[in-house]
Amino acid sequence: MSRFTAADLTTAVTYKALTVADLSIAYREAGDPANPRLVLLHGFPASSHQYRNLIPSLADRFHVIAPDYPGFGDSEMPDPAKFTYSFDKIAELLESFLKQKGFDRFGLYVQDYGGPVGFRIVTRHSDWLDWLIIQNSNAYEVGFTSAWDGFRGALWKNRTPETEKPLAAFLELDAIKGIYLHGHKQPELISSDNWNMDFRFMERSNARRVQLDLFYDYRLNLSLYPKWQAFLRDRQPKTIVFWGQDDVFFTRAGGEAYLKDLPQAEMHRLDSGHFAVEDCLHYITSNMHRFYDEKVASVNAR
Repeated sequence: MSRFTAADLTTAVTYKALTVADLSIAYREAGDPANPRLVLLHGFPASSHQYRNLIPSLADRFHVIAPDYPGFGDSEMPDPAKFTYSFDKIAELLESFLKQKGFDRFGLYVQDYGGPVGFRIVTRHSDWLDWLIIQNSNAYEVGFTSAWDGFRGALWKNRTPETEKPLAAFLELDAIKGIYLHGHKQPELISSDNWNMDFRFMERSNARRVQLDLFYDYRLNLSLYPKWQAFLRDRQPKTIVFWGQDDVFFTRAGGEAYLKDLPQAEMHRLDSGHFAVEDCLHYITSNMHRFYDEKVASVNAR
């Protein structure tokens, strides 16, 4: 009869929830708490589910947590008529979540929405950031593809039912599926669990309103880009960038722009799309392990 070993138990992914400001925040966790800490922040239209394969691949070396934002995944979704869905609010809640978990020094992996959330947190707590992993998360004007035209040219200028309507199409099943498949040369590597899971959450009451609120609030991130860029320039965190070159939302130039502020960053240009972990898992994982050992652990030891 086979038995679980201690290693099996520490690398197994657990599914938990923590009450933060009276809201239940769901999260995935794996790895030995004695190991270096790593926080994974997810993007649109996903949840921590997008890291279902990455987490166990990293849990042998790191203590990993990946929360679901309020209104996403298994976290609580309060009524948007009574709760403000904004990147400021999400960052505030996750900052409290990290404090409750005792994560006051960690590596930060940001993808898509993870950037606006994570950059807000670490610019307030620069000492929390041990190292930075950026995967298709924009912080530069040059980073927007034409997919943003309806946001920038209409919704952000005047939010009305008419300007919302074209963008609501991003919340339908075919569009969500397209986000996962766009730019990925081997679609057979992309599990349909992704869009089926995301769309299941999108069908809940108020879920589309939550997403439209965040679509509109995203405009405020742009005014913070100079602050985030200055933080990167001044702080110079040890950074590795993985950039899917054919992202439906973010341009190649958006990935390259980080190198202006982080000239020592390690850049990996992937033949992939928005969700590069889906088809570049081993490449990303192995390089994260190597980068940490070579560039972060060695410096921390000194």
